[in-house]
Amino acid sequence: MSDTFSARLRAASWQDHQAAESQRYVSALVAGELPRQRYTDLVAQHYFIYQVLEEAAEAMRDDPVAGGFVDDRLTRLPALEADLAFLLGPDWAGRISPNLATRRYVARMHEICFTFAPAFVAHHYTRYLGDLSGGLYIGRQVARAYDLTPAGGVAFYHFAGIDDARAYKDAYRARLDALPLDVTAEAALVGEVAVAYRHNTAVLAELGHDGDPKPATPTTPESMESAA
Repeated sequence: MSDTFSARLRAASWQDHQAAESQRYVSALVAGELPRQRYTDLVAQHYFIYQVLEEAAEAMRDDPVAGGFVDDRLTRLPALEADLAFLLGPDWAGRISPNLATRRYVARMHEICFTFAPAFVAHHYTRYLGDLSGGLYIGRQVARAYDLTPAGGVAFYHFAGIDDARAYKDAYRARLDALPLDVTAEAALVGEVAVAYRHNTAVLAELGHDGDPKPATPTTPESMESAA
């Protein structure tokens, strides 16, 4: 096994990663076992998460450690806005709210990602490398299960500026390996990745509880189906 930092980071976070992926909500969603409104709930929670993460990216763009990871090709917020407009209609912004786990997640990012480069990189890595790995599979399965397309409902999972996800992830890991981190900063980054995974798992677990939060609903069933 490689002794690079990225390899050690992946090994250290593997159990947390598996805990997130093994949530019953995720497996039911990709199998098409849930109403489409339950997918909309996930999109809404992603909106609040990426809103803060991408605000942090702007704040850290010129940071000598974190700035190398800020890449506009990764930006997800416009895609999430488009997905929510498709799924909920033009008044989507007034019809969504963060669940408790999401509020805790974004509070943690507000606390630490705007000023501490290793923490920003940790949350950036957890979200975007996940999006370019299992996220691509989830996007394909959800599109198939709920009759959605990148133009309507699953734009979040479509990275128009990245042709080769594997090559991009390899380059990303190389940037991790080149980070000028001392032992303390490296440990902080590894520890914050675990924190990020736990927050993500908590969001998925809360989404998995029927009725809590209540699923977002489209403006009308007819308009949702005609737009699909």
